[in-house]
This record gives sequence, C-alpha cells and structure tokens, in this order.
Amino acid sequence: MSGTPPRTDTPIIHALDDIVGFGDRVVSTAPVRLDAPGRPLPLDVRVSAPANGQTLPVLLFSHGNGWSLDGYAPLTAFWASRGFVVVQPTHLDSRRDGIGFDHPRFGQVWTERHADLLRIMDQLESIEQTVPGLAGRVDRERIVAAGHSWGAQTVQMLLGARVLDSTGQVGQDFADRRVMAGVLLAATGIGGQELHPFAQEHFPFMSPSFAELITPTLVVAGDHDRSKMSSRGPDWFTDAYAHSPGATDLLTLFGAEHSLGGIPSWEAAETTDENPERVAVLQRLTTAYLRSAMDPTDAGWAKATATLAEAGAELGRIDSKML
Repeated sequence: MSGTPPRTDTPIIHALDDIVGFGDRVVSTAPVRLDAPGRPLPLDVRVSAPANGQTLPVLLFSHGNGWSLDGYAPLTAFWASRGFVVVQPTHLDSRRDGIGFDHPRFGQVWTERHADLLRIMDQLESIEQTVPGLAGRVDRERIVAAGHSWGAQTVQMLLGARVLDSTGQVGQDFADRRVMAGVLLAATGIGGQELHPFAQEHFPFMSPSFAELITPTLVVAGDHDRSKMSSRGPDWFTDAYAHSPGATDLLTLFGAEHSLGGIPSWEAAETTDENPERVAVLQRLTTAYLRSAMDPTDAGWAKATATLAEAGAELGRIDSKML
C-alpha cells in the first residue's frame, strides 16, 4: 500500500462516530523541552490538542521501543481531535538517541521511561503556558495514560503494576494516583520459564506482577501477535487483563499483530498487518473507554461495546469483568 491510507467509510466506523463524535482541528507543537535534572539527554515532548474547547483532559502517551515523539500519529492525532491534550515524550530508547541494548545506560531505561511521565505531570502548568493557544484550556485534574508495547509496560507502572525481582518478590510501587485510567496496547505478559534468555538478560521489567494494578484499565491485544521475547502465543498479551483487578476490559482485535493494524505509523517497518479499518475502530473504542473512565455518567463505552458486538463482530471482541 502506498500514499494516503484509504478511507474507513464502513458501517462500523459510522456507528462508532455517532458515539464519539466528529473531530476538531488539531494543533501540534514539538519539540517542547521540559526540565529533567539528572537525565542523560534532554526531555522533549510533542503536545497535540484540539484547536477549540475548554477543560481538556490530558492523555500521556508512551511509545514503543525505538520510537519518538514523532510516531503514533494514527492514534495521537485522533485522540487530540476528540478533545484530549496528548503529550508524547521521546524516551531514552529512541533510535534517534542511540541508546541500544548494548549501551551501558540501557539497563536503567525502563525506570527513566516512568520518570519521563512523572516529569510531564509535574510540569503540566509549564506545558500549558508554552504551547500557543493552550493556556487556560487544560483540566490538569483529569489525566489518563496509554502506551504501546514497551510503552504499555511504562504506563502500567503508573497504573500500579510492579516488577518481580530475581527471588520472586514484588518490587517498588511506581503507581501515581493522578492517573485516572489507562489503555495498554500490546502489553507484554508475565515472565517465567517461557521468557526467552535475551529478554531475561536485557529486560528485567518483563517479570511483572499485575495483582497491584487497580486503576481502571483497558487491555488491547491482537490475536495474531507473537513475540520473539516469549515462547507463549498471543494470549501472552492478555495477561494484564487476566491477572489484574483494575484491568476490567479486554479488546481482542482479530487478525491483528503487534502494530494492531498500523498504530505506530502508516507504512512503518513495524506495521506488518496494515489495516486502516482496524486502526479506526481502535481509535474510537479507546476514546469511548477513556471518556467513560473519567466520567461514570458517560455511557459511551457501553454503547461502543454493544456496537462492536452488533456491527463489527468480525473485527474484534470485548470481554469485561464488569458484566
């Protein structure tokens, strides 16, 4: 496929648009540099927001391994158009910075990723004042978070998930109660004997404990997603839902691999399963979930769940512990 992705002019998309509405124009500013004392490299973020609107909630987005603030536009631009102020940091593992698996600092990248999201929340007032036209329009009391792959692991730390040490003991609590809800996209599962030696050596955080994750969370997994990090199959990416009291909802996308249809970018090397309709469904379902998670009176998620079952059952399925 080349050029602009085709229109997603299908019945399920029209039905979901009736729930989440049509988008506003988006203004995006990058790089915005934040204070980050002690960080080996400066912390730059992209801020995307609707051109209009007040009391806008904040959505922190954590990218997958190697990406940057310039990735994931298929999701982040959509969320911004539907009323979120989306803030995307470039984490230290970005390919543009060259801190790879063999770099002496790589072993601490996973904690620095978490620290990046804390720095953003601590500096929301500064971000609001820096981005043209944003001052006075942000509701800094309403914060949600989403992440893909390694980014999902980063976000789940904010939501309460912990890491088991070599003896199986639960490690430090990294949760931040400022975050009201989260979306975990292709989040890797629990460790154990199925975890490949490379992952055991380079990714100590791949032994999570989800029992402490109590923040409302939507888990998204592709039923064709197979990782080189584990000998388990696609069910590995549903562990957060299976083992967490806070992850009450699971969206399984049929036919989806790790990029979930192309969320990092259209035509990116990682997009092995490009499917614009799948991405469009994901855009709208995650929007509905986060809105309802922030406002219990918002029935959008219940409506979206029913709509997928009625008009998009061939695309995916939603399971819920709340039913």
